[in-house]
Amino acid sequence: MAFAISPLTALTASPLAGVAGTGYLPTETTRVSGPDDGGFGVSLTGAIEGLQEAQETSDALAVKAVTGDLDDVHDYTVASSEAKVMLELTAAVRNKAVDAFTEIMRMQA
Repeated sequence: MAFAISPLTALTASPLAGVAGTGYLPTETTRVSGPDDGGFGVSLTGAIEGLQEAQETSDALAVKAVTGDLDDVHDYTVASSEAKVMLELTAAVRNKAVDAFTEIMRMQA
């Protein structure tokens, strides 16, 4: 059974909301891919949009922290860490996609 990765914009307040105890528990945003699904490109586009939104939020909170308008500095720390992890995940997915494409091209040659 294949599961599609839901867009990162669907994250709740806690990025670990789908994990409980020792095992993975699917949340309501987890869905099975179907033939009418937009596919990898649509999921990747949604993930990139979510990454951009997280980085914008982190940048806005950084400005508030520097100007003294931020009440709780932990909000910035959490937003910054979340944006960093999302960027690392996006880069890892991109690298794996490039590796797969390179392997396919090598097999065809």
